[in-house]
Amino acid sequence: FSFSAFMEGVAGQGAPVAVAAAMLIGLGFPPLPAAVICLVANTPPVPFGPVGVPTIMMSTVTGIPAATMARAVGIDMAFMALIIPFFMVVVMVGFKRALEVIPAALVAGLSYGATSLALSTFHGPELPAITASVVSLLCLVIFIRFWQPKTTWTFEEDKAASQGVASSSYSAGQIFKAWSPFLILMIVMGIWGTPTFKNYAEKTHHWFLAIPKWPGLDGVVFKAAPIVAKPAAYAASYKWQWLTAPGTAMFLTSLISMAVLGIGPDTGAKVFLKTFKQLRFALVTLASVIGLGFLANYSGMSFTLGLAFAALTGMAFPIFSPVIGLIGVFLTGSVTSSAALFGKLQQVTAMQLGMNPVLTTSANLFGGVMGKLISPQSIAVACAAVGLVGHETDIFRKTLKYSLILLGIVIVVVLLQAFLIPWILPTAPVAS
Repeated sequence: FSFSAFMEGVAGQGAPVAVAAAMLIGLGFPPLPAAVICLVANTPPVPFGPVGVPTIMMSTVTGIPAATMARAVGIDMAFMALIIPFFMVVVMVGFKRALEVIPAALVAGLSYGATSLALSTFHGPELPAITASVVSLLCLVIFIRFWQPKTTWTFEEDKAASQGVASSSYSAGQIFKAWSPFLILMIVMGIWGTPTFKNYAEKTHHWFLAIPKWPGLDGVVFKAAPIVAKPAAYAASYKWQWLTAPGTAMFLTSLISMAVLGIGPDTGAKVFLKTFKQLRFALVTLASVIGLGFLANYSGMSFTLGLAFAALTGMAFPIFSPVIGLIGVFLTGSVTSSAALFGKLQQVTAMQLGMNPVLTTSANLFGGVMGKLISPQSIAVACAAVGLVGHETDIFRKTLKYSLILLGIVIVVVLLQAFLIPWILPTAPVAS
């Protein structure tokens, strides 16, 4: 759970499932359980990984401040972190056997959830997944030093694989060096997320590209009632804050890590080009989906759909809000893309119903996370990692059940936030 969360915070895009599943295979897990367990594990950190991009995207589309979105999503994900470690063990060995290790599951979930909640509340969306996962790992390692389960579960394949395997030991220096890139990333991202650094970049205009009025679009579209009280022009501007972007922080981290690890410029350039080649289609797809989301906003489709949902569902919309997020992730394979497509719809519907827009937009991310379990993209990555290409339907049949169970829990939480404990979520000024 903790390692999958860490990989989600650093990389995302299937890396947690692929790397964690391959790790379980190396430990002797059968391929199918390894894939399913890792898909379940890759849920709490998703809105904050990689470096908060899904939450930042929701903020960009809706105009709700990223800090406000992070606080709301942090509350949801902290609750989910409490149950996912135990849920993973239930998936593997069943409820009765899982009770034997509930202390360890609680330590992993509580340490992750508390750290994630604190960082999302007081810092922002960039660091919760990365830092909380490291804290969870350390807490669990320390806890296991003093507590052990009465029995140790092993698969038959695990017993066979463990015979004749020599153990390896590494020095503290080697371990520290191996973790150094991730430690550097946490430090750099911590600096990038401070108000002091952001204010400095805002005041120094040469650090970003700004187009206050986008030609051919700014002021061309008008918003009318019932979306706004008085007809008003729909502004269209663009600002590229490349210095404060999370990608810039990650690029700087890679340069520092190269120096620490002794990697030469030639090798670094080759890795960069290989990575770009690997992600080129994903980058085009993501940019296209984001463009489609803004097209839906400026054409009025998001507002029209929002009005329709408000009329058809009424005050029952909180039930459908996370379902829309799940459908978006199932279709696109990305919580970020789901936010770009349906974020404005969620916001408009809530405003028409007199609800807190932060409730429905965070529910879109909350429910979308459960769509990762059944997303064809995620399942394809899991199959490739464990050598089960061609068996995607086997994994889908197993994860569908768990996805629906978790979605039911999400709906209950969202309904509680909507009608019983609305004060638990922050509010935000209405976006223009």
